[in-house]
Amino acid sequence: MKLKWTVAVLVAGALVAGLVFAYLEMSKERGRERQREKPVIAKSRISSGANGEPIVTLDREMQKRIGLKTERLAPAKITRELKGYGRVLDPTPLAALSLDLASAQAALSASEKEFERLKLLHEQKNTSDRAVQAAEATAQRDRILIEATRTRLVSAWGKALAEQSDLNVLVHSLASLESVLIRINLLAGETTRTGLQSGRIIPLSADGRSLTVELVGPATAVDPQMQGQAFLFLLRTNSAGLVPGAAVTGYLEIPGESLDGVIIPDSAVVRHAGHGWVYIQTKGEAFERREVALEHRRENGWFVRAGVAPNERVVVNEAQALLSEEQKYQIRMVD
Repeated sequence: MKLKWTVAVLVAGALVAGLVFAYLEMSKERGRERQREKPVIAKSRISSGANGEPIVTLDREMQKRIGLKTERLAPAKITRELKGYGRVLDPTPLAALSLDLASAQAALSASEKEFERLKLLHEQKNTSDRAVQAAEATAQRDRILIEATRTRLVSAWGKALAEQSDLNVLVHSLASLESVLIRINLLAGETTRTGLQSGRIIPLSADGRSLTVELVGPATAVDPQMQGQAFLFLLRTNSAGLVPGAAVTGYLEIPGESLDGVIIPDSAVVRHAGHGWVYIQTKGEAFERREVALEHRRENGWFVRAGVAPNERVVVNEAQALLSEEQKYQIRMVD
């Protein structure tokens, strides 16, 4: 009996030990499965600089794979400019006033000749005083009509345009869209009391290409929305095919010392959160995102005065890929 009891205890002990071992092995296997099921998280390529600026790190192999390229920023100078916004004007009202003026001038020429003819006949006693007085009144009326038309022309378009010696030729050119008249409005608070040197415009549809325009003179009224100084400019050769109503950005050169900065190519600029940014290569594999003010448009890019410096290397190809890498990292952080 004692032997049977001993055997039973041994069997029970072996059974318990087996169950414990099986449980431990099963726990280990479950742990290994959980480890295998964990997502593989790659090492983050995003870090922050001393002032919190985002930095993207890409090794040489990755840079080559995505085709990332950089260029050294060269120093540049530009003349001082005031930035404004405007549109191409409809020449129809100007053409109507010009025709009214030409008609009044033709009428005056005829009435003056008639007055001179009647005066000569009056001296020869071949016409009455009343006829001469009527002719003189007609000529005077035509002179008043010319002055009234000129006043309307100056009031609507400014003295500089109204006194153009070739106004009829200019109006014909504007009507045929061989040339265009452009109004540029400065922002409220931006004024110039010194003579403008010249100007250039960039139509919205010109892919950044600027066109040189001639200053005609100040506009006679303030735009109710812009509330800044306004000027009229003439584009002599309408090579861009601009039509009335077309929006343009204007850059008005003003006297003063030139501005120092760099030219950043269009391909280097990325837009994010309503601002312009570029990536500067601070080390071989590190690229720092910096904000730049896109205020001075040039044909070959943007003239920038702050945020970047000459001889720094800027990413000119696949800058958008660096921004996408940043955004992917932010999405992972939210998750």
